[in-house]
Amino acid sequence: MTFIKDNFLLETPQAKELYHGYAKEMPIIDYHNHLSPEHVANDYQFKNLTEAWLTDDHYKWRAMRACGIDEAYITGDASDRDKFQKWAETVPFTLRNPLYHWTHLELRRYFGIDDLLTGNNAARIFWDTEEQLQQKSHSTLGLLQQFNVEVICTTDDPIDYLEHHNSAAQKNTSPKMLPTFRPDKVYAVEDHSGYRTYLEKLSEVSGTRITAYQDLITALKKRLAFFHEQGCRLSDHGLEHLYHFEMNSYDIDTIFGKLMNGHSLEVGEIRYFKFETLVHLCREYHKLGWVQQFHLGALRNTNKRKLAQLGPDTGFDSIGDFPQAINLARFLNTLESTGQLSKTILYNLNPALNEVFATMVGNFNDGSVRGKMQMGSGWWYNDQLDGMEKQLNTLSNMGLLSCFVGMLTDSRSFLSFPRHEYFRRLLCNILGNDMKKGLIPNDLEYIGSLVQDICYRNAKAYFNLGYN
Repeated sequence: MTFIKDNFLLETPQAKELYHGYAKEMPIIDYHNHLSPEHVANDYQFKNLTEAWLTDDHYKWRAMRACGIDEAYITGDASDRDKFQKWAETVPFTLRNPLYHWTHLELRRYFGIDDLLTGNNAARIFWDTEEQLQQKSHSTLGLLQQFNVEVICTTDDPIDYLEHHNSAAQKNTSPKMLPTFRPDKVYAVEDHSGYRTYLEKLSEVSGTRITAYQDLITALKKRLAFFHEQGCRLSDHGLEHLYHFEMNSYDIDTIFGKLMNGHSLEVGEIRYFKFETLVHLCREYHKLGWVQQFHLGALRNTNKRKLAQLGPDTGFDSIGDFPQAINLARFLNTLESTGQLSKTILYNLNPALNEVFATMVGNFNDGSVRGKMQMGSGWWYNDQLDGMEKQLNTLSNMGLLSCFVGMLTDSRSFLSFPRHEYFRRLLCNILGNDMKKGLIPNDLEYIGSLVQDICYRNAKAYFNLGYN
């Protein structure tokens, strides 16, 4: 039987009351994820738990590889039933990895299954969940509604037509689905050949013939306006780290001309192109009143053989040890110096730099917006018990926990929303322990209201997503 009881992770009477009385029933605004807009718009029904649970989940893939599972059962052509069997055989060996908690929390919350998943009961659980997944309660919208999800913000490329978002809006689906502008490919100039192919697509969708750098900026402004019309109020960027230069350190038109003529760029030219293009984008975000997000610190595609075989985002990325502070400060100051710094969330992948990020956001609050600058929630390798606690404690010590916009899933899985529950339990446990120790007032109404702010109300006010 499961170890996940009603008071899972809640160590004190105060923690239990905070969670059950204040946090548990709050709606969810999942402001960053990688869910399929098409699945939302079409209210997709998954065939089985392998499709719903294992497809695109590189967390699980990494664990299976570590256990010696052949790639055929991970990303290969084995049957869904056989892939699930191999995952079930792996689960007992994930003890103390967050996958062990998430797996059993998701089985219990969505399917009412209290058994610990093993190879021995895999067949029964596979067929039991398959039957439930055919019910309307377990369609994509049904799964989201089970967790009281109010809004999801997907991650979308500037060339996306957002037809699925438009379809969902016309159907008035619940939860509400909004796009997020993710322009990573706009400044991915390392591969000049692939970049020119991308520009051709951007030219087509924007109706702008891109032959010079200013044409690129014009095309991006058109796409930003289109995204804004579709309800987008957030941008997002995945970068190793931010770059900073004095403006015009390089001639951007010359760099762009080299790209268009099929020439490779030097390292300094690549970095400058990213810098100036990001500055242009961030100034546009400010005009539109958007929130900008920066996910910093991932060392991606480290295994080149596997990259060639399986492509990116397949489980071969890790935490990087990039220097962050100096250029991050200078980049933000470039925008602040002209009064064009938007509301900003900084996500840190290297926990050794938590204090750097927590103090950095405080440098650029200006009193214009409550919690304008945010230290983002524990991200990727840090969205687990220890990582979340470290993020919350660092934020509390060096910033204002009360202004925090809370948790997100950052997931491709419609079964990931118990991560919000996991976060809320940890938050309540930290505060409940502080109450018991006398470190903060033993006032449930006061602390409970703060918990509800962090779980929901702060995000609703901060993102200005255009609904009541």
